[in-house]
Amino acid sequence: MTLAISAFLRKALLADAFVSGAAAILMTAGAGLLGPLLDLPAALLFWAGLALIPFVAMLLVLARREAASRLLLLDIVLVNALWVVASFTIIGLGLVAPNTLGMLFIIAQALAVALFAALQLSALRSASAAA
Repeated sequence: MTLAISAFLRKALLADAFVSGAAAILMTAGAGLLGPLLDLPAALLFWAGLALIPFVAMLLVLARREAASRLLLLDIVLVNALWVVASFTIIGLGLVAPNTLGMLFIIAQALAVALFAALQLSALRSASAAA
């Protein structure tokens, strides 16, 4: 099913793209500086930032469209939800041992992504089928 992209959904997609794009630039370009500051592996920051780039591109393309596949829009919500789960999992399982600032960094970005997923899901629930 194809859904019309409402103004609310468009704004949620663009906000996600803006914040994710900023995070991608920060983590990719600044991994060497952020790693020691947050006590997180620089490679983790770099590759996580790099992984965001195609996601940001997809968000920007979708935000410019008038309609999109419901499944594709749900995939964006799912990717955001998986990012949140992965963020808390790496802490919970002790896969990383960040300092307090690093812990705040991981939690803050996970909560921001959770907010985007909730906004996007809310917009999808109220979306109408495209004509």
